[in-house]
Amino acid sequence: MKIFFSSLILVGLLSACSNTKTKEEGKEATSQIVPPKEENIRVISVQTETDTLKGSLKAKAMGTIGNAGVTINYYSPAVRGRVIWGGLVPFDNVWVTGAHRATSVEFNLDVVIGGVTIAAGKYALFTIPGKKEWTIIINKNWEQHLADNYDSKEDVVRVKVKPETEETNQERLRYVVESENNASGEIAIYWEKLEVSLPVKAAQ
Repeated sequence: MKIFFSSLILVGLLSACSNTKTKEEGKEATSQIVPPKEENIRVISVQTETDTLKGSLKAKAMGTIGNAGVTINYYSPAVRGRVIWGGLVPFDNVWVTGAHRATSVEFNLDVVIGGVTIAAGKYALFTIPGKKEWTIIINKNWEQHLADNYDSKEDVVRVKVKPETEETNQERLRYVVESENNASGEIAIYWEKLEVSLPVKAAQ
């Protein structure tokens, strides 16, 4: 009888260990198929009131110009009562036109900017803000921190534009892809009471 009960106990222990291992394996297998959480990405809308959220929000703007799809990824800082132009954003310096990292712009088809045909692909969008005139830059090196590694030798095109003053305040930096007709449109940048637009055409 002692041998019989010992055998039962041994079988029970082996079964419990086997079940525990199966459960642990199941948990491991389940954890492997759970997709990672994506970082929260926002579409910045018209916003006139002071923003109480901390930090610069990760944001995205998408649209089409002609048949070309345009996607802009950027970080959106808020005004929060600060002096932006000539203050937080100095004049006559290369700016990522966002925060944290270089703003990227991606075209799924060839487009024309400033008379230059730009091949489909991903680029950085920099600006040089001025009191009366801005320079908008499309640069090859889209994957960089702020403008630390900016190199003008990698510029694809530079376009001079005139900033426009808006009546209402845009609290958070906002990009908009605007289509004007079947072949042309613009990338518009709104922040504080300023608007700057980059004309874009679909390549023929």
